[in-house]
Amino acid sequence: MTSPDSVSTWLDEHFADLVARHQVPGASVAVLADGEIVDAAAGVLSTATGVGATTDSVFQIGSITKLWTTSLLMRAVDDGTLDLDVPLRTYLPEFQVGDDAASATITTRQLLCHTAGFEGDVFTDTGRGDDAIGKFLAELHGLPQLFAPGAMFSYNNAGFALLGRLVEVLHGMPYDRALTGLLAEPLGLTHVAPSPYEAILHRAAVGHVQGPEGGWAAAPVWALARSNAAAGSMLAMRSRDLVTFAGMHLAGGLAPDGTRVLSEQSAAAMQTQQVTVPVVSPMGDAWGLGWTISRTGGGTVVSHDGGTIGQAAFLRVVPGANVAVALLTNGGDVFGLYRDVVQHLTSELAGVTLADRPVPPAEPGAVDHARCAGTYSDTIYDLVVSRDDADRVWLDRTPKDVLAEIGEQPFRTELVRYADDALIAVDAPNGVHTVYAFLGDDGAGRAAYIHYGRAVARALS
Repeated sequence: MTSPDSVSTWLDEHFADLVARHQVPGASVAVLADGEIVDAAAGVLSTATGVGATTDSVFQIGSITKLWTTSLLMRAVDDGTLDLDVPLRTYLPEFQVGDDAASATITTRQLLCHTAGFEGDVFTDTGRGDDAIGKFLAELHGLPQLFAPGAMFSYNNAGFALLGRLVEVLHGMPYDRALTGLLAEPLGLTHVAPSPYEAILHRAAVGHVQGPEGGWAAAPVWALARSNAAAGSMLAMRSRDLVTFAGMHLAGGLAPDGTRVLSEQSAAAMQTQQVTVPVVSPMGDAWGLGWTISRTGGGTVVSHDGGTIGQAAFLRVVPGANVAVALLTNGGDVFGLYRDVVQHLTSELAGVTLADRPVPPAEPGAVDHARCAGTYSDTIYDLVVSRDDADRVWLDRTPKDVLAEIGEQPFRTELVRYADDALIAVDAPNGVHTVYAFLGDDGAGRAAYIHYGRAVARALS
């Protein structure tokens, strides 16, 4: 597979069958290679309506929105109105989390690369108006500071919701308007929907969740709260539009027609490593400004994934080969489809072998129970690690807040040793064996944090 024509042929022959095989209700894929885009779609947008997915259908991209938010802030850097390394309060004096000292020093750069250190999963609904993001700042005031700013990586949705307000202040307009006016329109994109009000004008995908008796049913809610728009709560688009956006980053900030959207320096800075990620994390090897960075034998890959209520999105970009692949889905075995489509295409077109998701080892080895056992809590989960009489280790995960409200159920799985200070789940809901790293020291020889992409602090006992 060496040309757009061969990609098109492969998609025509295989994509619909793969979507059906993985029980994905509907999906859209787009590939940018040799400066050309090839796309395909299959399945339905909703099992409740039976409306077919087309290449013009819009799917939510979830946290891939964070790349758009970062790009808007890098435009402000280009304009000279933002310095990434001064305290955020320089621009948002009202910013406050639970730790006063941290609040005074946290920078935009730390927020962009998920090292600000405060608890990051807050999805409070502050309404549907243009003031929703501005109101969200008040919801951060009591958030605990888990570690000193800059000390480690911990994925932070609340930090990016906060950055949405910074976008509004620096560009002098609501976030949605900044996204369409400063990114979508200069890129010539026609199917970008920053909210349900725009999505309804297109063929819009509905997420699907597993029912109590199995199978996939249309989700009861289309999107998360507007307060988290800049973190990825509702932005939807065609897969073609997403790889066009990625193509701008491959082209050093230039739109397809030559319009400069970002400076070459800003596009490069976003792909430059800022922080390493715990070795067991599924989130690549390192983080840039917005982008996940993974190094493979075939070259560097920058990427981001996204998940909302029953929708999942994947974007993989290989700068050395000028290749980008986007897959948008609305339920089912999305990771299986990702493996058979995205991993296959990047291998064929760019010579890059994307890492498979981790699986439990055949012979796991011993676990340091005393270091791992205990309760770890944040705003969305209580995580309890315990040992039974047979010396097996178990994780009980109880959803709270918005996750409980949308119907997520408690989950229990055995954990086995995966690596030093890391355990892996034996069970794999949605095809993912989550790896949990146990980091730091609470002063009594026990881990201070359980880390699965984000850090969750040990509860006081």
